[in-house]
Amino acid sequence: MPRYLLGRIGQAVLVLWVAYTVTFVLLQALPGDAVLIKFQGGDINLTPDQLEQVRQTYGADESVLQQYFQSLGRLVTGNLGYSVQHGVPVTKLLAANLPSTVALTALGFVLAVVIAVAVAFLSSLSPFAWLRRLLQAVPALFISVPTFWLGITLIQIFSFKLRLVPVIGGTAAQSLVLPVITLAVPISAPLAQVLIRSIDAVSLQPFVPVLRAKGAGPNWILWRHVGKNALLPALTIAGVLFGELIAGAVVTETVFGRTGIGVLTQDAVNNQDVAVLQAIVLLSALVYVVVNLIVDLLHPLLDPRLSQKVVLAA
Repeated sequence: MPRYLLGRIGQAVLVLWVAYTVTFVLLQALPGDAVLIKFQGGDINLTPDQLEQVRQTYGADESVLQQYFQSLGRLVTGNLGYSVQHGVPVTKLLAANLPSTVALTALGFVLAVVIAVAVAFLSSLSPFAWLRRLLQAVPALFISVPTFWLGITLIQIFSFKLRLVPVIGGTAAQSLVLPVITLAVPISAPLAQVLIRSIDAVSLQPFVPVLRAKGAGPNWILWRHVGKNALLPALTIAGVLFGELIAGAVVTETVFGRTGIGVLTQDAVNNQDVAVLQAIVLLSALVYVVVNLIVDLLHPLLDPRLSQKVVLAA
C-alpha cells in the first residue's frame, strides 16, 4: 500500500508540473503585454525608461527560459509571484478570493450529488414506466442547459418575478442559493446518468435474483446491495466532475457578480496577468489531482477485489 500511494503521489506531482509548464508556454505565446496594459494609456502613461524599470521589477525583461526556471523555483518555495495588475502577491489575491469560491463549489457539489442520487434511485424505485422514462430523461435536459442561461433564468424567475431570493442586498446565505443551484444542475447530469446505468447493470447480476428468492424487498436490495456496488463508476465520474467545478464557478460568479476565483480569472484574462492565471490553473490542477487521488484510495475500501490488487501491486 505505501508503494502504491507513493506512486500515485508521484503521478500527481508530474501532472502539476506538466499543467504549470503548458500554461506558462501558452501564456507566453499570447500577444500583448501586461505591463503596457497596466502602465501605459489612461491615467498612467510611463515613459519607455520607466516601463523598462517596471519590467525589471517583475522580471519581464529576462528571456522566456529564465522566467520559466525562476518562476518554477519560486513555486517550489510557495511563492506564486506578483500580480502586475494589482501590485500584490498572488497568494494574497487567492487568499482573499478563494473562501467565497470554496463555499460555492462545495455546496454546489453536495447539491449535485443529492440531485443525482435522488433522480437515479427514484427512477429505479418508481412503479410507473412513464415516470421512470421521465426521470431518466432529466439528466439529458440538465446537461444541455448552458450555465449562464440557467443563472439568468433563475434570477428572472426567483428574484425579479417571485421576489423569493434577493440578488442584491440579501444575507450571505441568500446570496448563495441561486448560484449553488446554477452550479449544481449541470454537474448533477453526468453523475445521474452514470449512476442510472450502473444501477441497471448491477441489477442484472446473478446475486439480485438470489436475494429476491430469499424474500428481500426491492427497496432493501437497492439500498443495501445494488446501490453500494453501483457507486464505484459514479465515484470515479464524481472525482472528474469535482475538478470541473472551478471552471463552472468562473461562469457562475460572473453571472451573479460574486467575488471569487471566477471574477479574479476574468480580470486576469482581460489584463493578461500571467502570474495570476498560472496560479489559478495550478490551483485547478491541484484540486483535480487531490480529489482523484482520494477517489483512487476510496475504491479499494468499497471493492475488496481492488484492495487485493493494490496489495499485490505494492
